[in-house]
Amino acid sequence: MLELKNVSYRVQDELGEKYILKDVNLCLDDRFVAFTGPNGGGKSTLAKVIAGIIKPTSGRIFFDGEDITDLSITDRAKRGISYAFQQPVRFKGMTVRDLINVAVGKDMKVSDACAYLSEVGLCARDYLDREVNASLSGGELKRIEIATILARSTKLSVFDEPEAGIDLWSFGNLIKVFQNMYEKTQGNILIISHQERILNIADKIVVIADGQIQNVGKKDEVLPKLLGRDACPVLTEKL
Repeated sequence: MLELKNVSYRVQDELGEKYILKDVNLCLDDRFVAFTGPNGGGKSTLAKVIAGIIKPTSGRIFFDGEDITDLSITDRAKRGISYAFQQPVRFKGMTVRDLINVAVGKDMKVSDACAYLSEVGLCARDYLDREVNASLSGGELKRIEIATILARSTKLSVFDEPEAGIDLWSFGNLIKVFQNMYEKTQGNILIISHQERILNIADKIVVIADGQIQNVGKKDEVLPKLLGRDACPVLTEKL
């Protein structure tokens, strides 16, 4: 479904040329894939390359057999790729109802929009007509963003640390949303996370460090090795 061939991304800094990603080769067709690894290792950059937010310096990206390397984030969205930011974007003047309608591409019935909000633990009548602005907390914005991804039902949904900022919401409910998402959308899920409980429901885990793939395999193969790395702070369990 998704294939990356020799994907690299480099930037110029005061010390010269620096690789953020280097020769990444990856083929993902599993239902639920998790990216993990040390902070600064390249996980978020790779996810943004997949979504089209960042264009790779070299290499090619294929989605359902089509070369999408040069496609914009908008065109990739039309192909069926969604991206949820670690820090959701605020939209002054746009209501939650507007945001869900934009995600779906049509005006939804109030009952349908409410159903998506309820699924992520929000009381719909309190949120539908609220603006997506500074009046909403980071946790509320995160849940609203997840609701829009659910509403879109895309082929590939990419989430960058979805557990961030959800202290007002049960972490267990977040896990249930992701467990149920595939059955509802029939799309694949890619999540960047350090949380063991999220990695534990993944079909495949990809470990990224120093801009390269360090390990990739089924959860039962990779997770025990991560849990045994006491010297490498890859996993966290704060929630």
